[in-house]
Amino acid sequence: MNPARSLSRFIVGSMLCLLLLPAIAFAKSGSNDPIARLTASGSAAIWTTAVNHDKIALTVVGPDGSVFQKEFAAGVTPIFRLQDLGGKATDGAYTYEMRIVPNVSSAVRHQLAEAREAGDDVAAARIQRDAGIAEQMVQSGTLSVSNGAFIDPDATEPVLRQPAAAASSPGTVSASSISPPKKITPLDIVQADDVIIQGSLCVGLDCVNNESFGFDTIRLKENNTRIKFDDTSTSTGFPNHDWQLTANDSASGGANKFSIEDITAATVPVTVTGSAPTNSIFVDSTGRVGFRTSTPVLDLHVSTSNTPALRLEQNNSGGFTAQTWDVAGNEANFFVRDVTGGSRLPFRIRPGAPTSSIDIAASGNVGIGTASPSRNVTLNGASDALIGLNSAAVEKMLVGYASTFDGFDVANAGVADLFLIKRVSGNVGIGTTSPTSKLQVVGLPVFANNAAALAGGLTVGAFYRTGGDPDPVCVVH
Repeated sequence: MNPARSLSRFIVGSMLCLLLLPAIAFAKSGSNDPIARLTASGSAAIWTTAVNHDKIALTVVGPDGSVFQKEFAAGVTPIFRLQDLGGKATDGAYTYEMRIVPNVSSAVRHQLAEAREAGDDVAAARIQRDAGIAEQMVQSGTLSVSNGAFIDPDATEPVLRQPAAAASSPGTVSASSISPPKKITPLDIVQADDVIIQGSLCVGLDCVNNESFGFDTIRLKENNTRIKFDDTSTSTGFPNHDWQLTANDSASGGANKFSIEDITAATVPVTVTGSAPTNSIFVDSTGRVGFRTSTPVLDLHVSTSNTPALRLEQNNSGGFTAQTWDVAGNEANFFVRDVTGGSRLPFRIRPGAPTSSIDIAASGNVGIGTASPSRNVTLNGASDALIGLNSAAVEKMLVGYASTFDGFDVANAGVADLFLIKRVSGNVGIGTTSPTSKLQVVGLPVFANNAAALAGGLTVGAFYRTGGDPDPVCVVH
């Protein structure tokens, strides 16, 4: 046992504060065991897997934020080439996520579709569980590129240790002073009492005499730094998960990151990658959370220079059809984007839209331009309440109340009035905006010979009763 482990109680107590760091809980992403073996060299990374699947969805994000996404059918080896992101390869860390899409029978898909149609989430979860697709199979990691080529993930780091004796000056080691690691003879130290250190503590194989601590109280110093919380509880009902604080991957080409790992469940619920910008996640004293801002003004506050957005992605690993939606806003509009459907924008709100442009009351009534709709749909305008009927972005007809006519009007794009009812008199006009009788038709041809073709294709004719005097009856064909 390392001699410093006799101070474990002190270290654990001191590091508890780290667990109070703000964190966001992410959904379980599956086992930490590798689903596929990664090999990378030159300009390509390849994943080899023996897991039965329908397809594999691969996403790679470059250090400049560029994104590569591709699905590989069963039997096709997932591969990522640097040229897949276009242009010259950028040196740095590339984060990848590989999601297994399982084989789902048509019967299960049909059952899931019925549960979704019925809005029965409980049934959907049960169907997924019974089919063995409730847990997602995901593998994520990091690829590193240096000088335009991938770094071999199987490479091992040379062992270069500082000598135990002091260097020529505190905290520095010259190249000539580096020597093979000193063999440390295990010598456990057991202290059955509290231990108090009125100074700083360095733990790790690279700690040296006269270590220069600066403001560090506790320092972990070697090429793999971990703090593990090993819970030895065995009694029923007592929590017993082991946790670990991990700084950086240990493999070649791995990620520069800080993670909180659930060792017992083999998951990594929280990770912060190296070079993440200041205030990537910020929790203020009131509990408000800021993303890229240290001054959140609401419960969740996202701040970015171009179109802050939220992506809602349902992947197809659970038996449902994949569908992705974006909810975002900028100076042009607030919108919902159907990413899967060709990035169409079925819903948009322009800046400056008035209050209650669309308002749904508790009764279910919908108001357009009013906060108190009295009918299933109530349309309210400052002077007119007209609905434009367009074809190919050209207005063809207006329907609604027009103040200029003081009544209900059906007009040909506001030019020719086709049908109008006066609000006060109740008179109905066809071809006129000022009917003087209950029904006034203007602009129709004069009848001749008991029959005439009227505007719009109507035909009016007359006939006589058999065996009697002429008794014309109007017939519209």
